[in-house]
Amino acid sequence: MLAEAVTDLTPEFEGELPLVVPVPLHATKLRSRGFNQSELIAKAMARQKPLGMELELAPGLLIRKRATESQVGYTRQQRIANLRGAFSAKSVPSGRDILLVDDVFTTGTTVAECTRVLRRAGAERVWVATVARTLKLDVTFTRSVAATQPLTMAARA
Repeated sequence: MLAEAVTDLTPEFEGELPLVVPVPLHATKLRSRGFNQSELIAKAMARQKPLGMELELAPGLLIRKRATESQVGYTRQQRIANLRGAFSAKSVPSGRDILLVDDVFTTGTTVAECTRVLRRAGAERVWVATVARTLKLDVTFTRSVAATQPLTMAARA
């Protein structure tokens, strides 16, 4: 599905195709987990060859130079503070666009920080592709009067 989405973007790409850059994990997290889900997603997307395109993967272009806390439950401002200075980038070839691949888009803080770093490294434009988007839901908990009935949860977007 990600390859199909990239195919839809093809008319927007000017000149060379963008370099595909997965959001990196810190080395400690990578050793612990054994894989980078964003890199696996990027590789699978590139193998599908959107519109027969040969996309160039550049997994080492962006580096997570310090470990960050899990962002689950953080506010937008806490996420920004947590990620500030966490990434660095090697020099991007002049005028090249980047297709940044991440697994989940929550508030956009991670991709915004990566984009900021990539633009400073010379990227012309940064496109973002993710496979999931979280939505903020209003959650209400209720307890029924009868103690035998379970706790129920309702969510609405």
